[in-house]
Amino acid sequence: MKLQLTALAAAAAMLASGASWANTKAAEKWVNSEFQPSTLDKKKQMEEMQWFIEAADKLKKKGIKEISVVSETLDTHVYESKTLAKAFEEITGIKVNHEVIQEGDLVEKMQTSLQSGKSIYDGWVNDSDLIGTHYRYGQTVVLTDYMAGVGKEYTNPGLDLKDFIGTSFTTAPDGKMYQLPDQQFANLYWFRADWFARKDLQAKFKAKYGYDLGVPQNWSAYEDIAEFFTNDVKELDGKKIYGHMDYGKKDPSLGWRFTDAWLSMAGAADKGIPNGLPIDEWGIRVAADKCTPVGSSMARGGATNSPAAVYALTKYIDWMKKYAPPTAMGMTFGEAGPVPGQGQIAQQIFWYSAFTAGATKVGLPAVNPDGKPKWRMAPSPHGPYWKDGMQNGYQDVGSWTFLKSTPVDRMSAAWLYGQFVTSKTVSLKKSIVGLTFIRDSDIRSDYFTKHADEYGGLIEFYRSPARVAWTPTGTNVPDYPKMAQLWWKNVAIAVTGEKTPQAAMDNLAEEMDQIMGRLERAGMKNCAPKLNPKTDASKYLSDTAAPWKKLANEKPKGETIPYDKLLQAWKEGRVR
Repeated sequence: MKLQLTALAAAAAMLASGASWANTKAAEKWVNSEFQPSTLDKKKQMEEMQWFIEAADKLKKKGIKEISVVSETLDTHVYESKTLAKAFEEITGIKVNHEVIQEGDLVEKMQTSLQSGKSIYDGWVNDSDLIGTHYRYGQTVVLTDYMAGVGKEYTNPGLDLKDFIGTSFTTAPDGKMYQLPDQQFANLYWFRADWFARKDLQAKFKAKYGYDLGVPQNWSAYEDIAEFFTNDVKELDGKKIYGHMDYGKKDPSLGWRFTDAWLSMAGAADKGIPNGLPIDEWGIRVAADKCTPVGSSMARGGATNSPAAVYALTKYIDWMKKYAPPTAMGMTFGEAGPVPGQGQIAQQIFWYSAFTAGATKVGLPAVNPDGKPKWRMAPSPHGPYWKDGMQNGYQDVGSWTFLKSTPVDRMSAAWLYGQFVTSKTVSLKKSIVGLTFIRDSDIRSDYFTKHADEYGGLIEFYRSPARVAWTPTGTNVPDYPKMAQLWWKNVAIAVTGEKTPQAAMDNLAEEMDQIMGRLERAGMKNCAPKLNPKTDASKYLSDTAAPWKKLANEKPKGETIPYDKLLQAWKEGRVR
C-alpha cells in the first residue's frame, strides 16, 4: 500500500509538471506491473518516467512521432521489441519500430550504411566488436560529445554511466565513448555438474588420468574429459553421451566461433586486458602508438598464422570430429546453443551465457524438477600458449550505436529509446528475462542474491573479478564488417579438409593484410593501417611475446579444480 501511495504521489507530481494524463497513467501502469522488480523504488521509477515524458514532448513538438531501430536476434532484444517498445510508446507517445534480425544481416546493413553515408535505421544495437571501425571511419556519433553538447537535454540525468559494466569496451583510443551497452554475455565453460559429482565416474577418471575429475583449467584436461565421457562412459540415463559440443557449418556464425577470442584462449595474443598489445586476439599487430594496425601475418609481425593460432584451429577441428555429436558439423551457432540442455553433452568449452535462459526451462533433461539446473558454468580453460595477464575469453556487448547520417532529431529520439531500455527503471526486469547484464546494480541486486542458485554460476561469475578478463573484440581491428567475413570462409575449408589448418590460417592472414592494405591506401579518419614490409616470418617468433614460438609439448598434464573451490576463490576476490 505504501509503495502504491508513493507511486500515486509521483504521478501527481508528474501531472503538476505538465505531463499528460494519458502518459502519466501509462507510466503508472507499467511501473506497477511489468517494471517490477527494479533496483529503484516506485517513486524514483515514476520520476525517471517523468523525465522521459518531458524529453519526448520536446521531440514530438519537432514532428518526431515514429522511429526505427534494429538489433540482433536474442531473447533480450525480443523482449525489448515486443514489450519495452510498446511501453515506450504508451509512456512517451513516440512509436518505435524495433526490428530484430540475424547478426550477420545486421552487420551487413551497418556496413552498407557506413559505405553509403545513409543510415537505414535511426538507432542500432551493434556489437562493441566494431569499436575500432566506428572510431576510424568517423561516421558514428561520439556519445561523449553528444551528451555534453546537442544531446544534453535528451540525456537522462539518472543514466549513471559508472553503473554500466561494459563502457570500457565501447570507448575508443581517444578516450571517448562511442556506444552505450544494451546487453552483455560471455562465452564460458559449461558442464554437467551432476555427472561430474558421481563417485563412480570420479574414481574411473582418476584411475585413468591420475588427477581428479573437475573443472578443467587447461585444454589438456578438457580433452581428457571429452575423451573420457565419449569413449569410456559412452552412455548415461539410457542415452548416448558426448564429451564435447560445438558447431561447424559454413556460415557467418562460424567466424564468431573464432573471432570471439578463440585464438587468445589458446594463447596466441600478447598479454594485456582488455585485449593483447601489441598483438590482439585476431592476431593483428599495432604500432607503438597502440592504434595503427601494421599486419596480421607473421611475415608482417602479426600472429594470425602463428603456431598458437594453428594449434587453436587444429584442436577445434579434432575435438568436434572426435568427441561431439556427428550432427554438430552441420550446425550453426543458433542451432547448437540449445543442444547441451537436451541431456547428452557432458561439457562445452565455448558456450555463450546468452543461452542460459533457454537452458533453465523446467522439463529439459539437464534441469531438475524444481527448475534448478543440473549443469554449471565456469571460466573456460586455456591453451598451452596462454599466460597470466592474457585475455581469458570473450564477452559480447551489444550496444546502442548512432550514425551521423541520421537526422539529429530522429537520432535523439532513438537515443531516448536506447536510454529507456537500459534505464534503472527497467534494467533489472530485462536482466531477469534475458540474463544479459549491463548494470552492476542489477547483478548485485537482492533478487539475484536470492535466485543465484537458479542460474548455474552465472551470477557468481558476474560478481567475481574474473569477468574483466572476458572482453569483446578490441580496437586493433580497423574494419570489422570487411574482415570478419574472411574468418568463416577460411575456417570452413579447414573443417572440410580442403586445406590444412596451417594453409587456412596462412590464407586468412594474407587476406586480412590485403584488406588493411586497401584501407591504408584509401585513408581513414583515425589510425589508418600502415602495413609493415614483408620479411622472414621466423624473425618475429619469440618466447617472450607474440607471435609465440611453437612449443615442444602442446599437451602438458591436465589440471582441474573442484567447482566449490572456484566459487570460493571468486567470493574472496580471486580469479581462480
